[in-house]
Amino acid sequence: MSGQTIERLPDAELEVMQAIWDCEPPVSRADIEPLLESRHPMATTTLLTLLGRLTQKGVLQAQKRGKSKVYTPAFSRGQYVASQGSRFLSKLCRGDVRLFATALCEGGLSREEVEELRRLLEEDGL
Repeated sequence: MSGQTIERLPDAELEVMQAIWDCEPPVSRADIEPLLESRHPMATTTLLTLLGRLTQKGVLQAQKRGKSKVYTPAFSRGQYVASQGSRFLSKLCRGDVRLFATALCEGGLSREEVEELRRLLEEDGL
């Protein structure tokens, strides 16, 4: 999935994916429900609907395990973030890296986070 654009996920689906990425795949509904409960509580029926949607979109792969299903993400959190960052740079900033960096800084990055980003860029750690 390297270099491929991944479509932006709606907020509720992204919350589910965040919980899935925080677990070791394959993941069951029961594995992610406690994580969602503390961050973004939702009814079991809503969670099942979102898992079904994510599976239909190809974002998750589902397998039967006994009477329930387990899910494996089709891409990593890092791949998703990279794709969305690239999309943001291309579409909203029209490829202007300076505008992208300004948006990051004005968007709430702390001085320490800016320094860490600078250090990673200088060390070619990205």
